[in-house]
Amino acid sequence: MANNSKDYQINDAIRISGVVRVVDGGEQLGIISVAKAKEIAYDKGLDLVLMSPNSDPPVCRIMDYGKFCYEREKKEKEAKRKQQTVEIKEVQLSCRIDTHDFETMSKRAIGFLSGGNKVKVVLRFKGREMAHQQIGRDVLARFEDCCREYGSVDKRPTLEGRQMTMMINPIKQKADKPEKQPKKQAADDAAETPVEGEAV
Repeated sequence: MANNSKDYQINDAIRISGVVRVVDGGEQLGIISVAKAKEIAYDKGLDLVLMSPNSDPPVCRIMDYGKFCYEREKKEKEAKRKQQTVEIKEVQLSCRIDTHDFETMSKRAIGFLSGGNKVKVVLRFKGREMAHQQIGRDVLARFEDCCREYGSVDKRPTLEGRQMTMMINPIKQKADKPEKQPKKQAADDAAETPVEGEAV
């Protein structure tokens, strides 16, 4: 295993001498010599690990060091996964956007939202379009409706200079559960099924 700041001194690599406080599982073995602590660990088929070298006296733990490292790495990976950063993606629209481009932008936004990212929707006004801001609001309302199943609007459309912006947050998708036949209906179906040899 490569050495790094998270590695501990174990077994014969423990460089301190004298006595240490030893913990075996949840049991305190007290203050004993390093040599004696190693002997106890080796008899159990385990390792002696120096956990707190700066304590007085230093603290060692008897454990399966390989298993300890595996569990530590597993927890670190899980923590990194939970700390996954959310990016803000941007899509740009216009008052005169055609149907094809509108669908392309909405599909792109849905892809971003499905990936757990936020989407900033920017609608730019050109020339005299500033006099018809309601058209821009209508376009953004249509866009919000297209993304409704994948995201919810966090920031309502606001005008900033010659552009109107809207922020959409991703929502978690729930897995569809298979429909179960009601117990009463299942019982009725069974009752209606004729048994072989029974008069109908």
